[in-house]
Amino acid sequence: MQKTSARLLSLLSLLQARRDWPGAVLAERLDVSPRTLRRDVDRLRELGYPVRAVMGPDGGYRLDAGTQLPPLLFDDEQAVALAVALRTAAATGAGIEDGAARALATLRQVMPARLRHRIDALQVTSVARSAPRPEPQADTGVLMALSAAVQAREVLRFDHTPAHPVDSPDTVPEAVPPPRRVEPHHLVARGGRWYLVAWDLDREDWRVFRADRITPRTPTGPRFTPRELPGEDVAAFLTGRFRGSDGSADWPCRGTVVLHLPASAVSPHAADGIVEELGPDRCRLTTGSWSWPSLAAAFCLYDTDIEVVGPPALEEAFAGLARRCAGAAAERSRPR
Repeated sequence: MQKTSARLLSLLSLLQARRDWPGAVLAERLDVSPRTLRRDVDRLRELGYPVRAVMGPDGGYRLDAGTQLPPLLFDDEQAVALAVALRTAAATGAGIEDGAARALATLRQVMPARLRHRIDALQVTSVARSAPRPEPQADTGVLMALSAAVQAREVLRFDHTPAHPVDSPDTVPEAVPPPRRVEPHHLVARGGRWYLVAWDLDREDWRVFRADRITPRTPTGPRFTPRELPGEDVAAFLTGRFRGSDGSADWPCRGTVVLHLPASAVSPHAADGIVEELGPDRCRLTTGSWSWPSLAAAFCLYDTDIEVVGPPALEEAFAGLARRCAGAAAERSRPR
């Protein structure tokens, strides 16, 4: 039999691993009698762990949430995963860098030496996406309020700051817009920003709101029955909205060309494009973009001969791009 202290750690680890444990199974896993198990449970309770007895034919125990956060027990993989997540918290856009740094310092202090060395060897610099100006971060209180409304399935009212507010002294002030009323469905983190995917009750359509522009109002509204999200996949829906489509996750413009390059040279740069090998120095690339001119320009980035397969709109975009480039070259050659 293990010593009492080691046995308590084993018991705590088991209780954290799943919600309910039959008493007989726990006693068998710890190789102790039911009486010893009951004493060990009492010791955990004295240390602040809210272990509740579960009534039923088998009887058992459950580790519930308490009023205070007691010491937690992590296995090696959990501790390393938590440390990595805390190191990269700056890129989440949630404004939790200070709290994450303090939590990581606390975690590191109690780590065994073997894990501390692994964490110290992982030096990560978390860099947010480059932008002309600092990206606004979502307030953690707002994120918690949005998440609570999503979980409770309650209608949410909030004020929404426009993307480009007019701040001219000559502008006549407009009436304050009424709060938005939505059925919140998903809180999503993407590219260092947080978004709320919701059904807009007044516009009767799906909308995507940036969390850093939301100011929730209280109280929340009545409960609602969740609607079916188009495509039933929030990641694909959000990607589709960013691409300007109707939520199908495809680009508004998609075309195909043949590039005079091996497929192995094109594939690493094709992102979500489809690359087909046609020979040692030729491949077919199908991909999409916001517009036909931008798609034509994207194909030109491969710096090789291009054969347009289609559609006709892509051919026209290449012709327009050629005219612009020829005009720019002619302007350059003129004497100044």
